[in-house]
Amino acid sequence: MTTTLTPTQAAPKAAGPVDPGAAVEPSVTEESKTQHTTPALATVRRVTSVAGSALWKSAAILAFLALWELGPTYLASPSTRVFLPPLHEVLLAWGKLFEAGTIQGHIAASLTRSVAGFGAALVAGVSLGLLIAWYGRLNSVLNPLLELFRNTAALALLPVFTLLLGIGEESKISIVAYAAFFPVLLNTIAGVKTVDPLLIRAARSLGLNSFRLFQKVILPSAVPTIFTGIRMAGTASILVLIAAEMVGAKAGLGYLIVNAQSSFLIPDMYAGILTVSLLGLGVNFLLVALERHFSRWRTAVGAAAS
Repeated sequence: MTTTLTPTQAAPKAAGPVDPGAAVEPSVTEESKTQHTTPALATVRRVTSVAGSALWKSAAILAFLALWELGPTYLASPSTRVFLPPLHEVLLAWGKLFEAGTIQGHIAASLTRSVAGFGAALVAGVSLGLLIAWYGRLNSVLNPLLELFRNTAALALLPVFTLLLGIGEESKISIVAYAAFFPVLLNTIAGVKTVDPLLIRAARSLGLNSFRLFQKVILPSAVPTIFTGIRMAGTASILVLIAAEMVGAKAGLGYLIVNAQSSFLIPDMYAGILTVSLLGLGVNFLLVALERHFSRWRTAVGAAAS
C-alpha cells in the first residue's frame, strides 16, 4: 500500500535562526494609548472625587441657603417676609454697604477690638496656665479663685466693665479678654497635665534638665490641647464683642446690627449677621491652619511609625 505525502507533510521545516523582525509584538499604538489616557483618567477621577466630597460636605449649607432664598417667598406670609427677607435681598444690601465702604469700617473696628482682647487673653492664659500646671502649689492656691470667675458669665460683668472703664474701647477690649482668657487657661492646664508620663520618664532618663524637658516634651505634647482652647477663645472673643458693641458703641458689627434693627433696615441687619458668621468661620480656619503648622511633628511621627 503506497502512502502519498503532501509537500507540507513530507518534512518538517528546517530549524534555523529566528528572524527578530518576524516576531509578533504587542501593538505599540494600544500601549501608547493606555500610557496617555491613564494619567488623564486618574486626574479626572481625582477631581471628580474631590468635587463630590466638597459637594457632600456643603450639602447642608446649600440646603439652608436654598431654604433661606425660597422659604420667605413661597412659604412665609407677606408680613413674615418683611422681617425675613430672602437671601438675594440680603446679598444686595451687603453689596450696597460694601460699595459705600460702610461694612469695611465696621469689620475693621470689630477686628481691632477682637484681636487686641484675644491677644491679651492668649498671652496671659498660656503663661499662667503653664505656671499653674507646672507648679502644683500655685494650682492649689489659685484654683478656687479661677473656678469662681470661670463660672461668672462675661456678659454679666459687662455693666461692671462699662462703669469702671467707660463706654470707650477699653471696656470692650477688656470684656473680650476676660471671655477669651479662661478657655485658653483651662486647656493649657489640661494639656500640660495630660502629657504621657512615659515620655517624661524617657526624657529624664536621657538626662534632660527641667527647662529642656519642658521645651522639648511638655510644651509640644500640650500644643493640640492648647490650640483647642485657643479656637474656643477665638469664637468667644467675637461673640462677646458683638454683644458688647450693641451697648454704647458707634462702630462695629454689633452696632451695625442693632442700629439697622432700630432703623427698620432689616436686610442690612441680616447682612451684618451674615458678616459675623463668615468672620467667625474665617477665624476658625485660620486657627486650624496654625494648629496644623505647630503640630507638624505629630504628623511626621505618625508617618514614620506607619
